Amino acid sequence: MKSQTLKENKDFRRLYYRGKSAAGDVLVTYAMKSRRNEIRYGITTSKKIGKAVQRNRARRVIRAAFASLEGEVNGSWDFIFVARGKTSRVKMPVVLNQMQKQFKELGVINEDDN
Repeated sequence: MKSQTLKENKDFRRLYYRGKSAAGDVLVTYAMKSRRNEIRYGITTSKKIGKAVQRNRARRVIRAAFASLEGEVNGSWDFIFVARGKTSRVKMPVVLNQMQKQFKELGVINEDDN
């Protein structure tokens, strides 16, 4: 299932207020079950992360981590990933590992996978 990106402010607000969240030192994930037959995600990087280069790197690392976990997601979900200050300074496997833990915590992927 190919994922779509969230771009609308109302979608982001809906997830912030009604979605479940899991936080770590590199990434915060908001997740909410969706009625659509697709996986949608959005990435937030604030100016606190750094200048444009650091923000773009953070987004790239998060996107790469999500792409490798996308196949394990059960059903239709909406996600928002919020980058933290460390995100642009760590390698993708660190973000992937944290994202996987957060997905298990939120019930997005099965515990017995891997």
